[in-house]
Amino acid sequence: MNYNATIRNKNLTIEVPMGKTILESALTQNLEFPHGCKSGNCGACKSILHSGEVEMSPYSQYALTSEERNRGLILPCRSIPWSDCEISFVDEDETIVHANRLIECRVTKLFQATQDIKIIEMKIISGGPYDFSAGQYAALTFQGLPARDFSMATTPDKNTLELHARFLPDGIVTSHIHNNLKVGDRVELQGPYGTAYYRENHKGPIIAAAGGSGLAPIKSILNTALNKGAKQKITFYFGVRTALDLYFEEDLNQLAKFHSNFTFIPVISDPPSKTQYRTGLLSDAIAEDFSVVENHKAYIAGPPIMVKSVVERLKDLGKHTLVVGEHVLFEDVAQHYGVGDDHKDLCVCVCVCV
Repeated sequence: MNYNATIRNKNLTIEVPMGKTILESALTQNLEFPHGCKSGNCGACKSILHSGEVEMSPYSQYALTSEERNRGLILPCRSIPWSDCEISFVDEDETIVHANRLIECRVTKLFQATQDIKIIEMKIISGGPYDFSAGQYAALTFQGLPARDFSMATTPDKNTLELHARFLPDGIVTSHIHNNLKVGDRVELQGPYGTAYYRENHKGPIIAAAGGSGLAPIKSILNTALNKGAKQKITFYFGVRTALDLYFEEDLNQLAKFHSNFTFIPVISDPPSKTQYRTGLLSDAIAEDFSVVENHKAYIAGPPIMVKSVVERLKDLGKHTLVVGEHVLFEDVAQHYGVGDDHKDLCVCVCVCV
Protein backbone atom coordinates (compact mmCIF):
# COMPACT_ATOMS: atom_id res chain seq x y z
CA MET A 1 0.00 0.00 0.00
CA ASN A 2 1.29 3.46 -0.90
CA TYR A 3 0.57 6.84 0.70
CA ASN A 4 0.59 10.34 -0.76
CA ALA A 5 2.84 13.04 0.67
CA THR A 6 2.08 16.61 -0.38
CA ILE A 7 5.04 19.02 -0.31
CA ARG A 8 3.51 22.47 0.19
CA ASN A 9 6.68 24.32 -0.86
CA LYS A 10 6.55 22.63 -4.25
CA ASN A 11 2.75 22.43 -4.56
CA LEU A 12 3.36 18.82 -5.48
CA THR A 13 2.20 15.41 -4.25
CA ILE A 14 4.46 12.37 -4.37
CA GLU A 15 3.71 8.71 -3.83
CA VAL A 16 5.55 7.06 -0.94
CA PRO A 17 5.72 3.24 -1.08
CA MET A 18 5.11 1.44 2.20
CA GLY A 19 8.28 1.20 4.27
CA LYS A 20 10.04 4.03 2.41
CA THR A 21 10.84 7.44 3.88
CA ILE A 22 9.45 10.67 2.50
CA LEU A 23 12.91 11.95 1.56
CA GLU A 24 13.90 8.70 -0.13
CA SER A 25 10.74 8.79 -2.22
CA ALA A 26 11.14 12.49 -3.06
CA LEU A 27 14.69 12.01 -4.32
CA THR A 28 13.75 8.86 -6.24
CA GLN A 29 11.11 10.94 -8.04
CA ASN A 30 13.71 13.66 -8.84
CA LEU A 31 12.15 16.22 -6.49
CA GLU A 32 14.57 18.85 -5.19
CA PHE A 33 14.38 18.56 -1.41
CA PRO A 34 16.92 20.04 1.05
CA HIS A 35 18.95 17.29 2.68
CA GLY A 36 22.41 16.38 3.88
CA CYS A 37 23.35 13.18 5.68
CA LYS A 38 20.11 11.23 4.94
CA SER A 39 20.58 9.49 8.30
CA GLY A 40 18.97 11.80 10.87
CA ASN A 41 22.16 13.47 12.06
CA CYS A 42 22.29 16.88 10.36
CA GLY A 43 18.75 18.31 10.38
CA ALA A 44 19.04 19.60 6.81
CA CYS A 45 15.68 18.12 5.77
CA LYS A 46 13.78 19.38 8.85
CA SER A 47 10.13 19.94 7.91
CA ILE A 48 6.74 20.83 9.38
CA LEU A 49 4.16 18.04 9.45
CA HIS A 50 0.85 19.81 8.78
CA SER A 51 -1.34 16.71 8.65
CA GLY A 52 -1.14 12.94 8.66
CA GLU A 53 0.87 10.41 10.64
CA VAL A 54 4.49 9.32 10.25
CA GLU A 55 6.72 6.93 12.14
CA MET A 56 10.26 8.17 12.69
CA SER A 57 13.22 5.82 13.01
CA PRO A 58 16.03 6.84 15.45
CA TYR A 59 17.70 10.22 14.89
CA SER A 60 20.11 12.59 16.62
CA GLN A 61 18.67 14.95 19.24
CA TYR A 62 20.87 17.63 17.71
CA ALA A 63 19.12 17.25 14.37
CA LEU A 64 15.65 17.45 15.92
CA THR A 65 14.99 18.33 19.56
CA SER A 66 12.11 16.94 21.60
CA GLU A 67 10.60 20.42 21.72
CA GLU A 68 10.69 20.71 17.93
CA ARG A 69 9.13 17.27 17.59
CA ASN A 70 6.35 18.29 19.96
CA ARG A 71 5.77 21.39 17.82
CA GLY A 72 5.15 19.22 14.78
CA LEU A 73 8.55 19.15 13.10
CA ILE A 74 9.90 15.95 11.54
CA LEU A 75 12.93 14.67 9.65
CA PRO A 76 11.68 13.32 6.29
CA CYS A 77 14.86 11.23 5.99
CA ARG A 78 13.62 9.20 8.99
CA SER A 79 9.84 9.52 8.44
CA ILE A 80 7.75 6.64 7.08
CA PRO A 81 4.10 7.69 6.46
CA TRP A 82 1.24 5.72 7.99
CA SER A 83 -1.37 7.84 6.20
CA ASP A 84 -1.55 10.50 3.52
CA CYS A 85 0.33 13.51 4.85
CA GLU A 86 1.21 17.12 4.11
CA ILE A 87 4.57 18.70 4.93
CA SER A 88 6.68 21.76 4.14
CA PHE A 89 10.42 22.09 4.59
CA VAL A 90 11.73 25.11 6.48
CA ASP A 91 13.71 28.11 5.23
CA GLU A 92 13.00 27.38 1.56
CA ASP A 93 14.29 30.67 0.18
CA GLU A 94 17.73 30.06 1.66
CA THR A 95 18.25 26.45 0.60
CA ILE A 96 21.69 26.09 -1.00
CA VAL A 97 23.11 22.90 -2.46
CA HIS A 98 26.76 22.54 -3.45
CA ALA A 99 28.35 19.65 -5.30
CA ASN A 100 29.81 17.16 -2.84
CA ARG A 101 33.42 16.58 -3.82
CA LEU A 102 36.39 14.52 -2.71
CA ILE A 103 39.44 16.74 -3.05
CA GLU A 104 43.09 16.47 -2.15
CA CYS A 105 44.87 19.25 -0.29
CA ARG A 106 48.40 20.01 0.83
CA VAL A 107 49.14 21.60 4.20
CA THR A 108 50.81 24.97 3.62
CA LYS A 109 50.92 26.43 7.13
CA LEU A 110 50.48 25.37 10.76
CA PHE A 111 50.48 27.53 13.86
CA GLN A 112 49.37 27.27 17.46
CA ALA A 113 46.56 29.77 18.15
CA THR A 114 46.07 28.83 21.82
CA GLN A 115 47.35 26.08 24.09
CA ASP A 116 44.81 23.62 22.63
CA ILE A 117 43.82 25.03 19.21
CA LYS A 118 46.00 24.66 16.12
CA ILE A 119 45.30 26.43 12.82
CA ILE A 120 45.73 24.44 9.60
CA GLU A 121 46.00 26.21 6.26
CA MET A 122 45.72 24.06 3.13
CA LYS A 123 45.84 24.49 -0.62
CA ILE A 124 43.68 22.41 -2.99
CA ILE A 125 45.87 20.39 -5.34
CA SER A 126 43.29 18.16 -7.08
CA GLY A 127 39.57 17.52 -7.29
CA GLY A 128 38.52 21.18 -7.16
CA PRO A 129 36.93 23.62 -7.44
CA TYR A 130 35.56 23.39 -3.92
CA ASP A 131 32.36 25.39 -3.47
CA PHE A 132 30.78 25.82 -0.04
CA SER A 133 28.72 28.29 1.95
CA ALA A 134 30.14 30.16 4.94
CA GLY A 135 29.44 28.11 8.06
CA GLN A 136 29.64 24.67 6.43
CA TYR A 137 32.08 21.89 7.24
CA ALA A 138 33.96 19.02 5.61
CA ALA A 139 35.12 15.52 6.59
CA LEU A 140 38.94 15.31 6.60
CA THR A 141 41.12 12.22 6.44
CA PHE A 142 44.74 12.39 7.61
CA GLN A 143 47.04 9.52 6.58
CA GLY A 144 44.48 6.74 6.87
CA LEU A 145 43.04 7.88 10.21
CA PRO A 146 39.25 7.97 10.71
CA ALA A 147 37.56 10.86 8.89
CA ARG A 148 36.71 13.72 11.25
CA ASP A 149 34.69 16.92 10.78
CA PHE A 150 36.09 20.46 10.63
CA SER A 151 34.44 23.75 9.70
CA MET A 152 35.94 26.00 7.05
CA ALA A 153 37.10 29.26 8.63
CA THR A 154 37.93 30.99 5.35
CA THR A 155 35.43 32.70 3.08
CA PRO A 156 34.23 30.63 0.09
CA ASP A 157 36.03 32.84 -2.43
CA LYS A 158 39.52 31.98 -1.15
CA ASN A 159 41.91 29.59 -2.89
CA THR A 160 43.13 28.24 0.43
CA LEU A 161 41.24 26.61 3.30
CA GLU A 162 41.68 27.37 6.99
CA LEU A 163 40.62 24.91 9.72
CA HIS A 164 40.76 25.12 13.53
CA ALA A 165 41.65 21.86 15.31
CA ARG A 166 40.97 21.66 19.05
CA PHE A 167 43.17 19.14 20.86
CA LEU A 168 41.16 16.47 22.66
CA PRO A 169 42.85 14.33 25.35
CA ASP A 170 43.44 10.84 23.95
CA GLY A 171 42.01 11.98 20.61
CA ILE A 172 43.43 9.93 17.76
CA VAL A 173 43.01 12.53 15.01
CA THR A 174 43.66 15.74 16.94
CA SER A 175 46.74 14.16 18.56
CA HIS A 176 48.07 13.52 15.07
CA ILE A 177 47.28 17.10 14.02
CA HIS A 178 48.93 18.66 17.06
CA ASN A 179 51.94 16.33 17.28
CA ASN A 180 52.70 14.88 13.87
CA LEU A 181 51.09 16.88 11.03
CA LYS A 182 53.66 18.76 8.93
CA VAL A 183 53.68 21.37 6.20
CA GLY A 184 53.59 19.48 2.91
CA ASP A 185 51.43 16.62 4.19
CA ARG A 186 48.49 15.64 2.02
CA VAL A 187 44.94 15.60 3.36
CA GLU A 188 41.72 14.27 1.79
CA LEU A 189 38.63 16.43 2.18
CA GLN A 190 35.03 15.42 1.46
CA GLY A 191 32.14 17.87 1.45
CA PRO A 192 30.71 20.35 2.00
CA TYR A 193 28.10 19.45 4.61
CA GLY A 194 25.81 21.29 7.01
CA THR A 195 22.82 23.62 7.02
CA ALA A 196 23.91 26.24 9.58
CA TYR A 197 25.32 28.43 6.83
CA TYR A 198 25.12 32.19 6.19
CA ARG A 199 21.70 33.34 4.97
CA GLU A 200 22.65 36.11 2.54
CA ASN A 201 19.06 37.12 1.78
CA HIS A 202 18.39 38.08 5.40
CA LYS A 203 18.61 41.86 5.83
CA GLY A 204 17.72 42.08 9.53
CA PRO A 205 20.19 42.24 12.45
CA ILE A 206 22.57 39.35 13.14
CA ILE A 207 23.72 37.89 16.44
CA ALA A 208 26.70 35.53 16.31
CA ALA A 209 28.12 33.52 19.20
CA ALA A 210 31.09 31.16 19.31
CA GLY A 211 32.76 29.09 21.98
CA GLY A 212 36.38 27.95 21.55
CA SER A 213 37.08 26.40 18.14
CA GLY A 214 33.46 27.19 17.21
CA LEU A 215 35.05 30.44 16.05
CA ALA A 216 35.93 28.76 12.73
CA PRO A 217 32.48 28.69 11.06
CA ILE A 218 31.49 32.02 12.66
CA LYS A 219 34.67 33.66 11.35
CA SER A 220 33.75 32.50 7.86
CA ILE A 221 30.19 33.83 8.24
CA LEU A 222 31.27 37.22 9.63
CA ASN A 223 33.91 37.84 6.97
CA THR A 224 31.58 36.71 4.20
CA ALA A 225 28.77 39.01 5.37
CA LEU A 226 31.02 42.04 5.75
CA ASN A 227 32.91 41.39 2.49
CA LYS A 228 29.58 41.23 0.66
CA GLY A 229 28.62 44.63 2.05
CA ALA A 230 26.13 43.65 4.74
CA LYS A 231 24.78 46.86 6.30
CA GLN A 232 22.69 45.50 9.16
CA LYS A 233 23.92 45.49 12.75
CA ILE A 234 26.09 42.45 13.49
CA THR A 235 26.99 41.62 17.10
CA PHE A 236 29.50 38.85 17.79
CA TYR A 237 30.08 37.26 21.20
CA PHE A 238 33.19 35.08 21.57
CA GLY A 239 33.14 32.99 24.73
CA VAL A 240 36.24 31.39 26.24
CA ARG A 241 37.34 30.26 29.71
CA THR A 242 40.29 32.66 30.14
CA ALA A 243 41.91 35.49 28.19
CA LEU A 244 44.64 33.04 27.12
CA ASP A 245 41.99 31.13 25.17
CA LEU A 246 41.14 34.13 22.97
CA TYR A 247 42.54 33.97 19.45
CA PHE A 248 42.24 36.09 16.31
CA GLU A 249 41.33 38.87 18.75
CA GLU A 250 43.30 41.52 16.87
CA ASP A 251 41.73 40.52 13.54
CA LEU A 252 38.24 40.80 15.04
CA ASN A 253 39.04 44.16 16.62
CA GLN A 254 40.23 45.38 13.21
CA LEU A 255 36.96 44.26 11.64
CA ALA A 256 35.11 46.34 14.22
CA LYS A 257 37.26 49.38 13.41
CA PHE A 258 36.62 49.13 9.66
CA HIS A 259 32.91 48.25 9.87
CA SER A 260 30.77 50.52 12.03
CA ASN A 261 27.90 48.01 11.96
CA PHE A 262 30.02 45.24 13.52
CA THR A 263 30.56 44.85 17.27
CA PHE A 264 32.96 42.32 18.79
CA ILE A 265 32.43 41.29 22.42
CA PRO A 266 34.82 38.77 24.06
CA VAL A 267 33.33 37.08 27.12
CA ILE A 268 35.48 35.29 29.73
CA SER A 269 33.68 32.63 31.80
CA ASP A 270 36.44 31.79 34.28
CA PRO A 271 38.80 34.75 34.74
CA PRO A 272 41.66 34.02 37.18
CA SER A 273 41.62 37.62 38.41
CA LYS A 274 40.29 41.06 37.54
CA THR A 275 40.00 41.47 33.77
CA GLN A 276 39.17 44.10 31.15
CA TYR A 277 36.78 41.72 29.42
CA ARG A 278 33.12 40.97 29.96
CA THR A 279 32.74 38.01 32.28
CA GLY A 280 30.14 35.27 32.73
CA LEU A 281 28.22 33.10 30.30
CA LEU A 282 27.54 33.97 26.66
CA SER A 283 23.80 33.49 27.15
CA ASP A 284 23.79 35.96 30.04
CA ALA A 285 25.82 38.52 28.07
CA ILE A 286 23.31 38.40 25.22
CA ALA A 287 20.40 38.80 27.65
CA GLU A 288 22.10 41.82 29.22
CA ASP A 289 22.42 43.52 25.83
CA PHE A 290 19.06 42.59 24.30
CA SER A 291 15.70 42.95 26.04
CA VAL A 292 13.85 41.79 22.90
CA VAL A 293 15.14 40.01 19.80
CA GLU A 294 13.01 40.38 16.68
CA ASN A 295 13.67 39.76 12.97
CA HIS A 296 17.18 38.51 13.74
CA LYS A 297 19.25 35.67 12.41
CA ALA A 298 21.54 34.08 14.97
CA TYR A 299 24.56 31.91 14.17
CA ILE A 300 25.94 29.88 17.08
CA ALA A 301 28.81 27.38 17.17
CA GLY A 302 30.64 25.62 19.97
CA PRO A 303 30.21 22.98 22.68
CA PRO A 304 26.69 21.49 22.89
CA ILE A 305 25.93 22.89 26.35
CA MET A 306 26.92 26.42 25.28
CA VAL A 307 24.87 26.28 22.08
CA LYS A 308 21.85 24.94 23.94
CA SER A 309 22.00 27.71 26.57
CA VAL A 310 22.25 30.47 23.94
CA VAL A 311 19.37 29.03 21.90
CA GLU A 312 17.22 28.77 25.04
CA ARG A 313 17.99 32.39 25.93
CA LEU A 314 17.07 33.53 22.41
CA LYS A 315 13.76 31.72 22.80
CA ASP A 316 13.15 33.76 25.95
CA LEU A 317 13.95 37.00 24.11
CA GLY A 318 12.03 36.35 20.88
CA LYS A 319 8.38 35.56 20.18
CA HIS A 320 8.98 33.28 17.19
CA THR A 321 12.23 31.34 17.48
CA LEU A 322 12.98 28.52 15.04
CA VAL A 323 16.19 26.60 14.42
CA VAL A 324 16.35 26.53 10.61
CA GLY A 325 19.83 25.04 10.20
CA GLU A 326 21.80 22.74 12.45
CA HIS A 327 24.65 20.31 12.18
CA VAL A 328 26.83 18.34 14.57
CA LEU A 329 30.56 17.90 13.97
CA PHE A 330 32.40 14.84 15.27
CA GLU A 331 35.83 16.41 15.75
CA ASP A 332 37.68 13.31 16.94
CA VAL A 333 37.48 9.71 18.01
CA ALA A 334 39.38 8.92 21.18
CA GLN A 335 41.11 5.86 22.49
CA HIS A 336 39.22 5.73 25.79
CA TYR A 337 35.74 6.91 24.93
CA GLY A 338 33.34 6.29 22.06
CA VAL A 339 32.23 8.79 19.45
CA GLY A 340 30.05 11.38 21.12
CA ASP A 341 30.45 10.06 24.68
CA ASP A 342 30.03 12.93 27.16
CA HIS A 343 29.97 15.26 24.13
CA LYS A 344 33.77 15.55 24.37
CA ASP A 345 34.26 15.37 20.64
CA LEU A 346 31.23 17.35 19.47
CA CYS A 347 30.85 20.84 18.07
CA VAL A 348 27.31 22.01 17.32
CA CYS A 349 26.50 24.74 14.81
CA VAL A 350 23.04 26.26 14.41
CA CYS A 351 21.26 29.01 12.50
CA VAL A 352 18.25 30.44 14.32
CA CYS A 353 15.44 32.70 13.11
CA VAL A 354 14.22 34.96 15.92
